[in-house]
Amino acid sequence: MSKVWVNDSNELSDFEKLKLVKDGLDIVEKLPDYKESGFETIDTDERSLLKWAGVNVQKPRDAGYFLMRVKIPTGVINSNQARVLATIANDYGQEIVDLTTRQAFQFHWLTIETIPKVMNILNDAQLHTIGAEGDCPRTITGNPLAGIDPDETIDTREIVQEVATYFQGNREFSNLPRKFKISISSNMYNAGNAQINDLAFTPAVKKTGKNDIYGFQVYVGGGLSANPHLAQKLNLFVLPHEVLKVCIAVTTLFRDYGYRKTRRHARLKFLLADWGRAKFETELLELTGPLETGGTDLTRGWNAGYFYGVHPQKQPGLNYVGLSIPLGRLSPKDLMEVAQCADKYGDGSIRTCLTKNLVLSNIPTENIGELLAEKIIKRFTPNPKPFVGYTVSCTGNEFCNLAVVETKAFALGLAQSLDEKVELDNPIRIHVNGCPNSCGQCQIADIGLRGTKGRLNGKTIEKFELSIGGNLGMNAGFAIPLQGAVPVEEVEEVLKNFISFYNNERFPRESFHDFVSRLGSQAFQELLTPYIEVPELASR
Repeated sequence: MSKVWVNDSNELSDFEKLKLVKDGLDIVEKLPDYKESGFETIDTDERSLLKWAGVNVQKPRDAGYFLMRVKIPTGVINSNQARVLATIANDYGQEIVDLTTRQAFQFHWLTIETIPKVMNILNDAQLHTIGAEGDCPRTITGNPLAGIDPDETIDTREIVQEVATYFQGNREFSNLPRKFKISISSNMYNAGNAQINDLAFTPAVKKTGKNDIYGFQVYVGGGLSANPHLAQKLNLFVLPHEVLKVCIAVTTLFRDYGYRKTRRHARLKFLLADWGRAKFETELLELTGPLETGGTDLTRGWNAGYFYGVHPQKQPGLNYVGLSIPLGRLSPKDLMEVAQCADKYGDGSIRTCLTKNLVLSNIPTENIGELLAEKIIKRFTPNPKPFVGYTVSCTGNEFCNLAVVETKAFALGLAQSLDEKVELDNPIRIHVNGCPNSCGQCQIADIGLRGTKGRLNGKTIEKFELSIGGNLGMNAGFAIPLQGAVPVEEVEEVLKNFISFYNNERFPRESFHDFVSRLGSQAFQELLTPYIEVPELASR
């Protein structure tokens, strides 16, 4: 690989200069040495590069603990793999298993001494952590129902696996300007959240007069964080066997022309914004050769990644059951019991969702009654209450060094309290984020909460900024930020007022997003303003 970006070293950040001489994948080979020498011997630069192995320093930074992410391409695993994950969490992770908004599993409390052993266990189970973090292609996400979905046009499992295998540990693409997120889905309800990925494929059809040819539309340049961009749709129709070729070409453009001067301005979305869609398409076709254009977009809406309930698969006599995992956190015992149910009532297959939930698949209709009677299934109910079932949060400052507020316990308590006190027949999606980096994806929520800090009566307190009306459906748009921040103790009251206003003023069956789109944000701002504390002036 010729590193074309090295020609102007003034355009490189300090971290980029480090990456010129130290490939992130090299860190994997050093793990056995670190295991012997200990955490204290790893210098700061090397600790940053550990992300390429799928591990990140856990809060507090100098305590010697790590979180680890395990890649689950398009969310498909089996019961044996689930047991391996549960065993690792039990033996090395202080009995915590977290699901993520990229269909991955996450462990906490690992040490540099246990990481090599855990990676070996995962590798034996055909599970991988390398590339789960770092400036490289991340987990390939998509439709968790791939292969069983009545609303899909193509079974994308083989395509996803082909792309995931190609990029796994590939040194040609291990030094990108920033992380690179790919979504591949043929679900007609945007199950892969296409518009917030760097590169996404969604279902399309081309009619030839004789046969319908199914393929994909291509989106590029999406992303959240502090400067969110919706991905733009290219004028391309990509056949299934061309998906990998397009992935390689887009990733190459990002690698060779993406920005490396500052990490805050390095994602593909910034390159696309400067180049424009026409130039990007031209450069892409230089690498891929001719591709077809046009095609009819088959996306009908957005299910926001939720698959609750019992539903028939496209295979006659078989069903999938969507389970609610509150805030995406399980214990090893929980995961073991879910795996046992997958075996006892189905074929052992389990799916992870972008909403941090699970799906059991291939359940014969005659087994549904007994499955639903299982204690663990009653607890992770397929029919959750509207707030607990539709609230998402990031890790928060329990483990994350970047988060400024606690999120998981707060979000769960908030959702449980709202379920007790508020009547709602149409779920409202609440996303809670601990910092501006958007792991909690508050920009696509009906109501987004982003943590911050403020001063009150001479003390520093936790607050939340609010946004409303996010959506990735046919009229996709990010949530509208409201002005001001609310003390954490006041958030529930504010949300009750918001929801009461929605319940009283909405049209029949009107979604929260459509309600906000119709009325605008000013009415919500007026409801919020009485709860906003005036910031204290800093002493001079």
